[in-house]
Amino acid sequence: MVARWIRTEEKPAWARRCAVWASAAALVVAGIVGWQGLPGDDGGDGPAAAAARAATVAERLDLPWPSEGQTSVAVEGLGSLGSRGGDKPMPIASVTKVMTAYVVLKEHPLRNGERGPQITVDEAAAQEGLSLSESSAPVRAGQRFSQRDLLELLLLPSGNNVARLLARWDAGSQEAFVAKMNRAAAGLGMTHTTYTGASGIEPTTRSTADDQLKLARRAMQEPVLRAVVAMRSTTIPGMPGTVTNTNRLLDKPGVIGLKTGSSTPAGGNLMWAAEARSGTGRHLVLGVVLGQRADTTPTEGLQAALDSSGRLIDAVQRGLPDALAARGGKAVHT
Repeated sequence: MVARWIRTEEKPAWARRCAVWASAAALVVAGIVGWQGLPGDDGGDGPAAAAARAATVAERLDLPWPSEGQTSVAVEGLGSLGSRGGDKPMPIASVTKVMTAYVVLKEHPLRNGERGPQITVDEAAAQEGLSLSESSAPVRAGQRFSQRDLLELLLLPSGNNVARLLARWDAGSQEAFVAKMNRAAAGLGMTHTTYTGASGIEPTTRSTADDQLKLARRAMQEPVLRAVVAMRSTTIPGMPGTVTNTNRLLDKPGVIGLKTGSSTPAGGNLMWAAEARSGTGRHLVLGVVLGQRADTTPTEGLQAALDSSGRLIDAVQRGLPDALAARGGKAVHT
């Protein structure tokens, strides 16, 4: 049987250049200490004053907020640029896998450059890899992959079967792993979030843009997770061809993550991370866009999420330097 990549989220562009993503991922791994904050935004005048400063910057940016779903955007060291769409939990599809990876790495930490333990593909993951109804990776029973390999198969092509395989490897069952996911969410203050599976295929896994932004911030503090979500593509021993990231916004200058998600009930979703420059400084900008073109096709929804997120990223990258200058702030190292 010829191994196949099966995805429902989108049809990826296969012509990626490995040298480009490798250098970009290396910069992300090395560069987190180079992201910058703003003077006085870490508590000197209290949270109310900091929020007011962030609101002033957001007003000057005049962001192109999507007209549907939920959206939340923040600049590290400055604060929230705002959110839209309320706080009613909604399906998040494969954005769920960011929490899956986060829990796996908390339970089984990896250092940069480490591949981690070898994990054997079980029969369930192999059978699920043949599914035509969900995103899956064409793994075979008995194959062995490193933990890092499986994290890449989880986060780049969005393998649902890999999510459940990692859950069973870590906790013995997906149900036990989901309990860990929900405990982690509670620990991060994600009060409007409920996980019911490791992959996100279940429409009962629900969250909000504000909650997922809390997770995005923590995810970008994990070096291995940060490196993986910045990869445009990779090759993995035992897998056919090139493994390509479903997040096409990685082709945009300054975009360094994070994770796509799409289904008919969830619409298109994207948790994203980008850098915005101001003078010689680099600021980490995080955003979450949920519920774009829900109840259409996964492909249409995901494209809408990518388009909406791209416009937000362009607006922040273009306008942040002037917005910061107008408020009298200069970037400082944090």
